[in-house]
Amino acid sequence: MSHREEMVQEFCELVRIPSLSGHEGRLAAVLAGKLSEIGLTVEFDSAHEAIGGEVGNLIARLPARDPARPTVMLQSHMDTVAPGEGIRPVVADDCITSAGDTILGADAKAGVTVILSALRRIVAEAPAHGELQVVFCIAEETGLNGAFNLDYSRISPQYAFVFDGGKAAGQMTTAAPSAYKITYEMAGLAAHAGVRPEAGINAIQAAASGIARMRLGRIDHETTANIGLIGGGQARNIVPDRCTIKGEARSHDEDKLRSQVAHMQLCLEHAAKEAGARLLEPQVEASYRCFSLPQDAPVVQVARRAAETLGLEPRTEIGGGGSDANVFNERGIPAVICATGSEGAHTLQERLDIEQFVKCADWLVEIIKTAGS
Repeated sequence: MSHREEMVQEFCELVRIPSLSGHEGRLAAVLAGKLSEIGLTVEFDSAHEAIGGEVGNLIARLPARDPARPTVMLQSHMDTVAPGEGIRPVVADDCITSAGDTILGADAKAGVTVILSALRRIVAEAPAHGELQVVFCIAEETGLNGAFNLDYSRISPQYAFVFDGGKAAGQMTTAAPSAYKITYEMAGLAAHAGVRPEAGINAIQAAASGIARMRLGRIDHETTANIGLIGGGQARNIVPDRCTIKGEARSHDEDKLRSQVAHMQLCLEHAAKEAGARLLEPQVEASYRCFSLPQDAPVVQVARRAAETLGLEPRTEIGGGGSDANVFNERGIPAVICATGSEGAHTLQERLDIEQFVKCADWLVEIIKTAGS
């Protein structure tokens, strides 16, 4: 069986194992067995106890063949979004898709497969390398919870390569934004909608008026904002006295982020005052912090040199979403996000380009050889 066929077969095996956030136990057991067979020592932390999951983060190690070289972390995540049960991978036209009724799960099982494939080749070829620490996190999709609760006393990398996105081998994300989750509660006054509507204060209408005033979507090249959920009311014939609004804001600039959050709140406050409603104290929660790696950062340079060695075009990008890399960079571990050959994450149209997928594994092998050389 060719290297390409092995990767396709293993990827299809992994995506058939359901692993929605908080339910990664079965997949974790399979991955622990695979890593042990390759020759790594495997353990789990207790991150799941903090978030109510089945299993903790998987942590594995391959000893250094050259202790003078840096310790490198290879990372991806085990969980997927819904609909992620009963996945039937379809291999056709040099790509892999789902059957159309679920996601594919390439986010991030393509990254997991890339790491497994590269480790097998490193063990077989036995080049000089530093210690390799492999971390497969839980609950990334529900707010990077596995990375936030990772037992950092068990790892000690100088830098990390996070395989979680991007289609073309050689593509790297070197910056990502900070994000806030925001929940607002608009309070009005209930009344019979047919008998005495003028006695009520419509909380949904007040909320809608506030939302209509907001700058949303792409604010500028660094900042985005969204209202994603709105709900309230008790019945068709009752003027609603409550409305809940849930949104988010992201920016690569912390001052712009704070300004956007303040703007969204002010819009709702003005709307509440006009309607005679009340805006209750908003709940603003930081999701993750931004990071930006310079082009001369060692982790970026290693990935770039490895890509060039293989004849790939190294390309750095600024991301718009969050990943475990945000947490690692915040914890002082320089981490770059590397491509896996996939696109269309979180949709039924998710697909994996097989050629790029295989090249990403080649790229990781070369990254490991290049690190510290």
